[in-house]
Amino acid sequence: MKRLTLFCLTAVLMTACNRLEPAMSHDLSTAEADVAAGGRGLATLNPEPVKAYQVTLRIHGAPGAFKLVRGTAQYDVINEDQCGNIEPATGTASRITSQEPMELTRISDEEYQGTLYLDRMKDQDYYGRGICRWEFTGAGALLKATGAQEETRFLTFVDAPDLVAGKTYTRYYPLRDYPRAGQVDGVSDVPAIDDYASSGEENPTEYREGLRDSLFSISITAVETAR
Repeated sequence: MKRLTLFCLTAVLMTACNRLEPAMSHDLSTAEADVAAGGRGLATLNPEPVKAYQVTLRIHGAPGAFKLVRGTAQYDVINEDQCGNIEPATGTASRITSQEPMELTRISDEEYQGTLYLDRMKDQDYYGRGICRWEFTGAGALLKATGAQEETRFLTFVDAPDLVAGKTYTRYYPLRDYPRAGQVDGVSDVPAIDDYASSGEENPTEYREGLRDSLFSISITAVETAR
């Protein structure tokens, strides 16, 4: 999305700006709607990121393979009060966030790798109120058995401090939810759920005893690497 020029320093530039007002207004309106929906609005990607980390996702004990594995890296503006678009109704700045795709390459049925950049977003004055400063806040993944709509979405997400520190983050999921969440044991009147979102648990003991021995895990770790 092209950068908007919000200041005119001479009469000639002021005239040019006046001619651009309708387009600017449209772009800002679209940006506001995007930010309200959780998008990055006018923000753009850094064309030359350098702070690279190799991310490894490992699956242990799953009942089958995952044909759909999508990674994502999340970034948030840390100073939206100084740079973000102001909501007219409240007078407050909208939180600006961006979830950028992180390609994960299959190494084996149990391992995927990809690269993320801490400086993927470009710090810039997008709203004429100061430089918007971005910060990497975490990375996650979505996995499905084959990618069919009705299958369970297995979700995981690790916050930036743990990931950057090289810690391994693991979540546990019931085997019974693969490939599709079925009826809950002993509750016959609850139907199977299409496209069920399973976020798992960090600790297996969070599950009842009957499930603790029927779990698989998804782990994420990262190491700093050269660009």
